[in-house]
Amino acid sequence: MTDETAKMILNGQEYELPVMKATAGPDVIDIRKLYAQSDAFTFDPGFTSTASCESDLTFIDGGKGVLLHRGYPIGQLAEQATFMETAYLLLNASLPTQNELDGFNHTITNHTMLHEQLAKFFSGFRRDAHPMAIMCGVVGALSAFYHDSTDINDPEHRKISSHRLIAKMPTIAAMAYKYSMGQPFVYPDNSLSYTGNFLRMTFGVPAEEYVVDPVVERAMDRIFILHADHEQNASTSTVRLAGSSGANPFACIAAGIACLWGPAHGGANEAALNMLHEIGTVDRIPEYIARAKDKNDPFRLMGFGHRVYKNYDPRATVMQKTAAEVLEKLGVSDPIFDVAKELEQIALNDPYFVEKKLYPNVDFYSGVILSAIGFPTEMFTALFALARTVGWVAQWNEMISDPGQKIGRPRQLYTGPTERDFVPINQR
Repeated sequence: MTDETAKMILNGQEYELPVMKATAGPDVIDIRKLYAQSDAFTFDPGFTSTASCESDLTFIDGGKGVLLHRGYPIGQLAEQATFMETAYLLLNASLPTQNELDGFNHTITNHTMLHEQLAKFFSGFRRDAHPMAIMCGVVGALSAFYHDSTDINDPEHRKISSHRLIAKMPTIAAMAYKYSMGQPFVYPDNSLSYTGNFLRMTFGVPAEEYVVDPVVERAMDRIFILHADHEQNASTSTVRLAGSSGANPFACIAAGIACLWGPAHGGANEAALNMLHEIGTVDRIPEYIARAKDKNDPFRLMGFGHRVYKNYDPRATVMQKTAAEVLEKLGVSDPIFDVAKELEQIALNDPYFVEKKLYPNVDFYSGVILSAIGFPTEMFTALFALARTVGWVAQWNEMISDPGQKIGRPRQLYTGPTERDFVPINQR
């Protein structure tokens, strides 16, 4: 808070509103007392101009294409850190020492197994159930198995449940995939890394040894880092809103998964890959570019532009390099990637795209990478949920620890009928 104030005049009455200073990004006008003083609300559909909380986790400058976790640029983390280092950073506000990282890895590794009775829960789903439907149900059910870590007022309980969620999410995601494939579940292997273990549980089978490809493992680790947290997006806000009521952490994360499932949020990389397949080959790109520019054509180029970024998505730079590495290592000669590269160049140079700031975003390349590794498109959003669990858990912990946090209760602009008398049915 500063001595600076904003003034608002309503019905001839002047109100002074305190201004809160940010360490980076826009300052915030504090309107918490506005309703009590003026009997008026603010109107902000989608909350695009409203700060719902105070946070020191993640900072985004969409105009400059900046994404920082605890002050560290996402590019540096993706290139130099592991996902476990990034997870530790988000949870603990600092990068770990080697001893701290070893201890954190040990803790997460020893929480990766699911209760054996929970494994039976999967058989209640249809074989063709969407992995996100399974993940919503299974994560929500965790609270029925781990009663020893659901007291949100106990810091130790919050720590244990946070570690359990991060550790068990890869196991749940891999089991959701195996269940849809009709293959047996593969138990975790404590000798592998977080990401390597997930790849083995997903693609390994009991009949033969699975060897983790280091290039694929690093690519997946980068994808996890790039999706770990993204400030107050829809699913994170959902987790915070659910948590504000005092709901247990497993229920809050299940709520986040449900929100992420929406095609406008977590399903964007699947939509981008489907679009690349629809275009098919480089020679058809001009036709689709023309359609994208035609206001009367419903076709949209997916994977371009972003709700927040009005510049090049900083995550897309790392993702493009990673895509090239994966396709080269796997020996994939994919015309879809050729289409993606050509589309990127057009978007960066065509005046239409430059003017509208339709730069390639993280979803543009992640779908290509995941498809090359062998994931079906139905798994894309589940992988997003796996990675974002770290951010959700960190945001939830921050919210619970904030003494100024209140239960979420948005207001509304009511435009319905005014009070009227009930009419008996025989008189209507």
